[in-house]
Amino acid sequence: MNWTPRRERFRALLAGNRCVHPGSVFDPISARIAEDLGFEIGMFAGSIASFTVLGAPDLVVLTLTEFAEQIRRITRAGALPLLVDADHGYGNALNVMRTVQELEAAGVAALTIEDTLLPRAYGDGHTELLTIEEGLGKVRAALAARTDPALVIVARTSAVSVTGLDDAVERARRYAHAGADALFLTGVSAPGQLEAIRREAKLPIMLGGTDGSLGGREAMAALGVRVALQGHAPFLAAVRAVHDTLKALRDGTPPQQLTNQPSAELMRQVTRDAAYTGAIHNFLGGKP
Repeated sequence: MNWTPRRERFRALLAGNRCVHPGSVFDPISARIAEDLGFEIGMFAGSIASFTVLGAPDLVVLTLTEFAEQIRRITRAGALPLLVDADHGYGNALNVMRTVQELEAAGVAALTIEDTLLPRAYGDGHTELLTIEEGLGKVRAALAARTDPALVIVARTSAVSVTGLDDAVERARRYAHAGADALFLTGVSAPGQLEAIRREAKLPIMLGGTDGSLGGREAMAALGVRVALQGHAPFLAAVRAVHDTLKALRDGTPPQQLTNQPSAELMRQVTRDAAYTGAIHNFLGGKP
């Protein structure tokens, strides 16, 4: 498949003046639903990958191979540009290069590499960051490993809430100077923090969780934010729906009395039934 057009669409979004919320997706059908509903991009988070693939908490016990395999299932299902959270790149800077190679081949439009010390080290469990030099090495390694120049490499840091604004500004400045295409920030809670970072690193910004004090999409767009996450409610809602449906069946509710089932029309749409029916007609001699 040709992944470049969706990467170019992602880059056009970063070059624009709007802030968009990505659709949080986790499998082929959720990605198709997000695309059908008009989401400009999809987001596949590391935590959701751990939940989906392993049924495990977000402790970075997922492997790169498992992550890439699920991404391939998502990207082949449609044309939604996909942003993925590649955590720390699954190791040091050399591992980051391998991560970029695998995820580029899997069809992502953009990926984030963060400067958090991962996986969790022995000790009290407090969040620690890599040195700026090591974080910079990972950004440079990611850029060197990219073969499609349209692929978006995003430097991610939580320094604002871990080591303070001054450190966050310096990290952002150096990541931008190294050639990162965008910055992904977590822990931002005030417009002034974004303004300080943008003065030193004139890159498009993506935001993880905020405390809601940055205003809506228009206000964030004016601050240089082009992508703002809204959490990962779709997967959590799916867990609740499966739990409640199985519990109802276990408790004796007849299947025909369940009220949370999708219509046959919706199932045909998300499974792309018409395309498969056409293929049967064209290649197997069956009726359309």
